[in-house]
Amino acid sequence: MPAPNRLVALLLLCCFTISGLDAQYRVSTREGSLFVQGADAGAVFTVNGEAVSATPAGDGLLLTVEPGIQLLHSGDQTELYHLSAQEGPDQLRRIPLWLSILPPLIAIGMALIFKEVIISLFAGIWVGAFIAGGLRFEFFLGIIKALLAVVDTYLIDSLNDSGHLSVVVFSLMIGGMVAIISRNGGMAGVVHRMSKYATNPRRGQFVTWLLGVAIFFDDYANTLIVGNTMRSVTDKFRISREKLAYIVDSTAAPVASVAFITTWIGAELGYIGDGIAQVEHFADSTPYAVFIESLKYSYYPVLTLAFILYLIYQRRDFGPMLTAETRARTTGVVKATSTEEDAGSEQEDLEPVRGAPLRARNAAIPVLTVVVMTIIGLVDTGLTSLHQGMENPPGTSDWGAVWASLDGNFFVKLGLIIGAADSYVALLWASMSGVLVAMALTIGQKIMSVEQTVGSLTSGFKSMFSAVMILTLAWALALTTEELHTATFLVELLGDALNPYFLQPVIFVLAALISFSTGSSWSTMAILYPIAIPLTWTVAMISGWDEPAAAGLFYNVISTVLAASVLGDHCSPISDTTILSSLASDCNHIDHVRTQLPYALTVGSVALACGFLSTLLGGGWFVCLSLMAAGLILLWFVVRTVGKTMEMDL
Repeated sequence: MPAPNRLVALLLLCCFTISGLDAQYRVSTREGSLFVQGADAGAVFTVNGEAVSATPAGDGLLLTVEPGIQLLHSGDQTELYHLSAQEGPDQLRRIPLWLSILPPLIAIGMALIFKEVIISLFAGIWVGAFIAGGLRFEFFLGIIKALLAVVDTYLIDSLNDSGHLSVVVFSLMIGGMVAIISRNGGMAGVVHRMSKYATNPRRGQFVTWLLGVAIFFDDYANTLIVGNTMRSVTDKFRISREKLAYIVDSTAAPVASVAFITTWIGAELGYIGDGIAQVEHFADSTPYAVFIESLKYSYYPVLTLAFILYLIYQRRDFGPMLTAETRARTTGVVKATSTEEDAGSEQEDLEPVRGAPLRARNAAIPVLTVVVMTIIGLVDTGLTSLHQGMENPPGTSDWGAVWASLDGNFFVKLGLIIGAADSYVALLWASMSGVLVAMALTIGQKIMSVEQTVGSLTSGFKSMFSAVMILTLAWALALTTEELHTATFLVELLGDALNPYFLQPVIFVLAALISFSTGSSWSTMAILYPIAIPLTWTVAMISGWDEPAAAGLFYNVISTVLAASVLGDHCSPISDTTILSSLASDCNHIDHVRTQLPYALTVGSVALACGFLSTLLGGGWFVCLSLMAAGLILLWFVVRTVGKTMEMDL
């Protein structure tokens, strides 16, 4: 059995052997609410993470709740129930919390086994809807209702989100822009220019890596721009689509997650701020200062970027990636496709139109427009947001006036602005601007008519439809994991290791598992930061650590949550960035996941060891930099010893 399949089977076995929590109370229904028999008046209950008022009633408490899924927590007890709106003896159903892990595991397992993502995601959502419906069969009517809920509830709710719709529109616009600059000869001109620098497979991969690092401000923009731009270049040198997708995916989130000024910074600072608000020691610290201090523990992002360079420089690969690269170099088949995929890909003709001039500027100018407009959008929305939130705002909302009213040096001000920015709005502005510039260049030079240009635009939209379907299904699956409190189950399962020295590796594994199961690094950070930050400080203090040592562990855990979230995101076939990387590189999605997984786990293992040793050795810049250097050396020798040289690169 392949390694990914063995992993899924092991996780399923573990889940099925875990029993529910021992009930301290007997929960039933009364007057359409939850009645907790045996609970005294002083007991505190939360339902779905929020405190609820408890009314004494007989020998227990009455909790007023709405019908649906109810995560009941009191003391050390956490239980999941489904309350039906229809009264009767079966109105309340207890759902074992471990069942919450089934929807993502089924989706991931089926995707890895059958190599078909859409059906796998749909099956995961269906199972999640059935569990969330209270496991009610009702002579198979419950199963049919769950099937219908996939469409009328989860798919609709996944699109009923401005952020999700912004990503869909942004992706469509980028796809349309790429189609235009491909048809007008601009992309071919870029390939011609790049050929002067990318004269062999090694240099072609290095240029791809360099562009991935250069477009650091947003992982979505990074993925779509670099993947689409470099695909023709890497195809020329018979670099497999799997390798292109890996380089694109592994330079996007790692760079965006640790760079000072990115679309990630606002969310990261918000999550960190929520956490440190619960720690009195850091009452005078800003989230940005805490984030900067934690960067010395950012082993996974840095080691991932270096690992790619090692693979490129040494011309070595291993595992499924070696098979893909060998196929591409020896046969020229850069993408392992099925007959259906080949037929689908032939529907879109993105070759330059007859007589189109191969001018690189016709592609470079629209792409640069996207980059510049993203930055302008971030600055504009950030300054507007800060101006609206000021107690004593300046008389005008001009950029200069708002900038002057901010406290701190240049980088602190810039961090505040990007942190307050609306990245979705910035990306929409940027993608629309890129499309308009591409159309203006094409029509203005009479390369294509207006009708042909609009036709190319719609062809680009059409090429993105498959990715939009997968993204929508992935978001719908994430709704089921949120509704069933999958993250709570994982925290309960792995969150009991309270030895300070083992806290960092436990949180690393926990964050990676949550991110892998939910397909979202952002939601993982949102879940874990408010829990892990105060927990780390409390455990360190209870264990008798002094404040400097506790602060080192504190910063280490903050960086660990971020790094492990990115690792789980890289390994998960239901991650939106992984899906977009496959799309932008025109690579079979499951092939991308299978070839990237060994590389991500290799770097993740070294990063986990470095994080654990940094706690043992007391942390600090010297220790962290020394461990970073040791990790870099170790990965160099891993590539050297495990990887096999691609002789055809010489």
